[in-house]
Amino acid sequence: MVKPRLLLVEDDPALTDLLQWHFRREDFQIEHTADGEDALLIATESPPDIILLDWMIEGLSGIEVCRRLRRVSETANVPIIMLTGRGEEADRVRGLETGADDYVVKPFSPRELIARVRAVLRRVRPALAGEQLRFGDLEMDIGGHKVRRAGRSVALGPTEFRLLRHFLEHPARVFSRERLLDAVWGREREIELRTVDVHIRRLRQAINVEGRPELIRTVRSAGYALDDDAG
Repeated sequence: MVKPRLLLVEDDPALTDLLQWHFRREDFQIEHTADGEDALLIATESPPDIILLDWMIEGLSGIEVCRRLRRVSETANVPIIMLTGRGEEADRVRGLETGADDYVVKPFSPRELIARVRAVLRRVRPALAGEQLRFGDLEMDIGGHKVRRAGRSVALGPTEFRLLRHFLEHPARVFSRERLLDAVWGREREIELRTVDVHIRRLRQAINVEGRPELIRTVRSAGYALDDDAG
């Protein structure tokens, strides 16, 4: 199962260490910053699957970070859970109205927070909570390592399978070749960018079905996306 990417925006070192330990134990990828401006930069350059955002961080407040993230197309739909010591109803309403998906009042147990995070991911990122991925008539059984298109079995090599899985987990999102290299091959691998094009071509050939639309869209000067308007 894919590891969800979580951006933690928290300026309490002790709480940061505690949360990083618990979430890594639960197979989350964690990126951390204590600065609101830095959080905006990280989130827009590489949108995470979910954001844990402390209301009372130094400088740019968490509530303002949330407001700005919701105004940017790259992060408008990224789920955000606010962390705060402000438990009054008016504050909770303000946080939710600003765009937060959930609101957790300190002190809280890490187990409860992890459960809340998983609940939000199940609702807004179902691909991260299950073993079946689907886009139109294209289906992937992760556990069984099987792919079907329009009811027909599709044979994929290991790299094409990983590449398709990444697209299915982020439908309609455009990924540059560099981003695909990081996500599918890993940062430590020394692979040329044109290798991505080769595997994209193989993936297209494998999943194309006569009479059905192409699903891998090329975005000029940007990269590739899984899109039902790829033709």
